[in-house]
Amino acid sequence: MASSPPASTPAAKPARRDPNQRVLQEVALRYFLEVARAGSVTEAAARLEVAPSAVSRQIGRLERELDTLLFERRARGMTLNSAGELLAAHARRAWLDIERVTDDILALRGLRQGEVRIVATEGFAYEFLPAVVADFQARCPGIRFQLDMAVQREVARRVREGLVDIGVTVSLSSESGLQVAFRHPSPVMAVVAPGHPLADRRQLSLAQLLAWPLALPANTSTLRQLLDISSSRQGLVLQPVITSDHLYPLIQYATHTQAVTFCGELALRQQLHNRAVVAIPLRDREMNERHFEVQTMAGRHLPDAARAFIDHLRKALE
Repeated sequence: MASSPPASTPAAKPARRDPNQRVLQEVALRYFLEVARAGSVTEAAARLEVAPSAVSRQIGRLERELDTLLFERRARGMTLNSAGELLAAHARRAWLDIERVTDDILALRGLRQGEVRIVATEGFAYEFLPAVVADFQARCPGIRFQLDMAVQREVARRVREGLVDIGVTVSLSSESGLQVAFRHPSPVMAVVAPGHPLADRRQLSLAQLLAWPLALPANTSTLRQLLDISSSRQGLVLQPVITSDHLYPLIQYATHTQAVTFCGELALRQQLHNRAVVAIPLRDREMNERHFEVQTMAGRHLPDAARAFIDHLRKALE
């Protein structure tokens, strides 16, 4: 009698593969980071100057090797999910470490080379930082700089994501994912033309300035928000005759009128030296709670050139 065939058994599940470690060091990771920044495969491909299909293949390869999805696919693009955020943090640090090691090797060979990438708010990017960079390069001519200007929240984002080495801004509170290399008081001051009736005052208050035309930053600026907080606490109403989302048009307006505007000393240093404007301290509490900050990515070991520039910047302030 023929024996009956053995009872069928469920197919065993394939063993889960460990991620191919090499995939975390190859082109797939670079494409992944660009999609994370751009928010879409098409935009990332345009920036990378490759076909969108090539980017899609590399993202698919990463997700297969890691056995998990990295993005949430939406009608308007792609956003990182929790796994993608973890990988992005790893990838950014990995690329930054490669850059740092390259700079350190060049330094061992005696080559004074490197690049320092800085993003700063307008008050520091316009006059103060270019002068400090020029002085630094007079001593270290082989160091190149990239200096960009952005609003405060964008400064923090670029530093946190490793897109720049150093962020220079003003801050009222701490930010997650950032390390403060050093802080320096940066009180808000009233700014007037040299011939203004208030120009010889040693100190003023916001209440005393209501009688004069006010040139104020736009509502979105942290400086304006600080002014509004202080005014609200005191029951004051600030009614500007002109507003701008840039600092220097307001300063120029004040130099041609009897208007009062507001700024910190560092942003005005060259103009104060040339006696183009007068800056008067304010006694209001909130006007003295701002700090100049030099920010770096938390946990990152900066290249030698960036660390040297931070030391130089600290000495320039002192």
